[in-house]
This record gives sequence, structure tokens and C-alpha cells, in this order.
Amino acid sequence: MSTGCVGRRLSRLVITSAQSNAVRGAAIISIPVPSERRCISSTCKHVYSIQHRLSVTARITPSPVMPSSLARGIATTSPLSDIVQFNLSDIGEGIKEVTVKEWFVKVGDKVAQFDNICEVQSDKASVTITSKFDGVITKLYYEVDDIAQTGDPLVDVEVAGDGAGNSVSLETPSEEEPEMSVSRPARVLATPAVRRIAMENNINLADVPGTGKDGRVLKEDILRFLEGKAPESQPVAPPVPAAPVAPAMPAPAAAAPQPVQTPPRIVRQIVSEGKDRTEPLKGMVKAMSKSMNEALKIPHFGYYDEIDMTKLVQLRKDLKSTTESRGVKLSYMPFIVKAASLALTQYPIINSSIDVNAETVTYKHNHNIGVAMDTAQGLLVPNIKAVQNLSVFEIAAELTRLHHVGLAGKLTSQDLTGGTFSLSNIGSIGGTYASPVILPPEVAIGALGKLRTLPRYNAKGEVYPATVMNVSWSADHRLLDGATVARFSNLWKDYLENPASMVLDLK
Repeated sequence: MSTGCVGRRLSRLVITSAQSNAVRGAAIISIPVPSERRCISSTCKHVYSIQHRLSVTARITPSPVMPSSLARGIATTSPLSDIVQFNLSDIGEGIKEVTVKEWFVKVGDKVAQFDNICEVQSDKASVTITSKFDGVITKLYYEVDDIAQTGDPLVDVEVAGDGAGNSVSLETPSEEEPEMSVSRPARVLATPAVRRIAMENNINLADVPGTGKDGRVLKEDILRFLEGKAPESQPVAPPVPAAPVAPAMPAPAAAAPQPVQTPPRIVRQIVSEGKDRTEPLKGMVKAMSKSMNEALKIPHFGYYDEIDMTKLVQLRKDLKSTTESRGVKLSYMPFIVKAASLALTQYPIINSSIDVNAETVTYKHNHNIGVAMDTAQGLLVPNIKAVQNLSVFEIAAELTRLHHVGLAGKLTSQDLTGGTFSLSNIGSIGGTYASPVILPPEVAIGALGKLRTLPRYNAKGEVYPATVMNVSWSADHRLLDGATVARFSNLWKDYLENPASMVLDLK
């Protein structure tokens, strides 16, 4: 019985020369073992062990003349590459989703570590995602303006590897395929607002010559391109018939011919025609919507006053040339921000936040004063950190930096978070009064009107031209009462109307 079992086992290990030629090129020799035929002798177990080792380790070198009917569909391992998923990592500040604004690569492009992959826009800032691998892009998971979640894959990258566990389909191509181009598209520099105008008018930004820094496409470039693309054809005025001259009444003197006045050219604004469209809230608009929903829960109350800025105007005029020689443009805002910080030192409850659920008040040590800015991305409120430790000149330098970064759309989450008190200079655009909305978790905000020259009376009853600025305060009535806000405003007003008094409290 044992000998018969050995014979049956060994018979399966015999491969004839014809069978060997037919299966040459196969990766693995498979020898099936019927489960119903079991042999319990030690000899059979030894033969089974030999058979099992052959099924795992036997390899036959592929033949170059293998028939195509046998080559197709045979699985083999790839020792040269692996496909890895490049996931969107956490970019901080509790951000869970971003909008893909621009791809810098396409399928088939070669990338190296730290090469730019794409630019994403969160509700706080723009972030450029860079590659972590050296390889070839094989798949893009999102289109432009799609929403990507943190932790989800962005692209697939084919990288060098050992091929472990990766199966590839071996096929014989009927004809040689052309090589794929791996040239990377050039990135066009433009703000999101300019890109939106281009998208609404079906314009490829690569076709628009940019006049900004480093070839950046500006809004004026888009409008100029639109006008050149669709020029208005003006109708030609019909000739004016000459009036008939009566032969019986000759003119005493030849009158000079009146020139025909051409009507002025009417420039019509290009308006794209189409249907209404609905799109989801994205980026800064989405963030502002969330913040304003939270602000609706705050009971606002307003307080209004006017400040005589005459002395501050003269002080700025005296210091302007000095600060410009240091490379910083001096406006009124650094004085206004510093005066607010000095007043917050006396009224720290205005530099606090309230937790209604926990019934607690947190007094903030640093005066991180936010300044609202109108940028291409919308209304942003970056803040100046620790104003209580800064001089007027240092505040002016930081304001200049935030202004330039904000116009370029490069404000970071560090610039936009952590504010404790805010000021909105609505007067730089126009307007005298406003009703500012508190930005949670802050408890107060002020809106500054434009400077106007108005007649006012001095202490002697004489009329003089005063430079006046109006201020509109909004405060959280759950924590602040009208008297506290009025006293804070009066102290801040006194610093601005008598700027020399700030020197007494500077540290």
C-alpha cells in the first residue's frame, strides 16, 4: 500500500519533454493534490513535502519565442515599481476639508520630492501641497474646485520598489505605442478672483499676457483681454445731406461749413449671457458664513462717537519722512491700534472671551488686534500679535507686511487666527458710520469712518477747521455694559486727540 502510494505521487512529478516545451515561460509549476487521496505513511508525507516545495520555488525562465496565446493573461510579479497613494495630510487648525484650486501636474508627469503637486484653499488660507515621493503620477482623484477631505488620497504615484504583492497583466502589444510626453504645464500666477473672471468668460489664463510681478495675471489684464477679444463695432453715421441754397437770395458772405460731430463711442460692458447657476460655498465665503452664524447668537449693542484727529494729523506729518527713510509707510492706523492696546490695558474685560455653557470669562494676556482687510479673496481679518509689546513703528511695519501678503493671497493661518479684539477701517473705502459684527470669540469690534474736515469750536468759542473721524463700536451685551464700553472709548479717544499723552503710558 505504501509502495503504490509512492508510485502515484511520483507519477505526478514526471513532466514529458513535450509538456515541458508547452509550459516553458510559466512562472509556477502547479501540481494539484486531490484531497480525497491521503497517505498516512512517512514515505507519502516525504513525497508530499517535495511536491509542496516544488510548487512554491520552481521557476522556469520565460522563452522569447513563447506563443502569444499562452503569453496573454499569465500573471507575473513586477520587480521595478509600486503604486502608492499620496493622501492629503492634516494642515492644522482643525481644517477637515479644502478646495482644490489648481493642479501643477497631470497623469504621466514625473515628480520628485518637494515638487508642487497642487494648490488647495481652506477656509483660512491657501496651501501648496508638495510631493513626498519620486515617481510618475498615475491618477488624479479630484478636479479643480472639487472638495477634498483630510486623509483622503490626492494622487497615485508609481515609485521604485521590489514589486512585492503587485500583479501586472503581461500583454503583447500589436504595435509599438508612442512615448507619453511628460512635460509639465507652466503655472499661471493669478488670484482666485481673477481665476473666477476667467472661468466665467471661458478664458484660458495661459492665453492672457500678465503684467504683474513675475508675469502675474491681474484683473486689468483680463478686462483688457476681453475688450480685445470682442471689440465693439461702431455703426457708421450716414452722410448728412447739404441744405439746398435758394438761387434768388444769394448769401452776402460765404459761411464756413459746420463740421459733422461724431457721437461719442459708447463702451458697453461685456456681460456673459446664460442661466442661473447654483454652486456650494467655498473658501473664505464659507468661513465667513460659519462665523456670521455664530455671531447671530451674540446680542449686539452699539456705541458711536467722533474723534478730533487734528493733533494726530500734524504728528503723522512730522514723522512721515522719518519712517519712510526706514522703509515703512506711516498711516494713522498704527497710532489707532496702539491707542486701543493702551486702553485695553485699563479695561481688560474688553480683551476677553465668554463661554456661556461653562459660564466662564477668559481674560487674554496678549492684545492680538485684528485689522479687517478687503482682499481679492474677500474680507479677511489678520491680526497683529502682542501689540502691548510693540512700538508704533513696529506696528506700522507689521501692518505693511500683512497688507502686501494679503493682496498676494498668501496670508497664513498664523496671521488669521488668535485675534482678541478687532478694528475695521471702513473709512478707507468710504462711509462715516457702520454697524460692525463681532467676530467670535471676541466680545468687541470698532469700525472707523473716513476723515473729514468740519468746522468745530475750540475752548475759546472760536471756529476752526477740525479733522474729524467717527467711530462705531459693537459689543457683546452678555458680558459688556454700555458704561464700560463708553469709558473704554473715552480713554481711547483721549489718546488719539492728545497723542503726546500716549508717551506717559508706553512701556
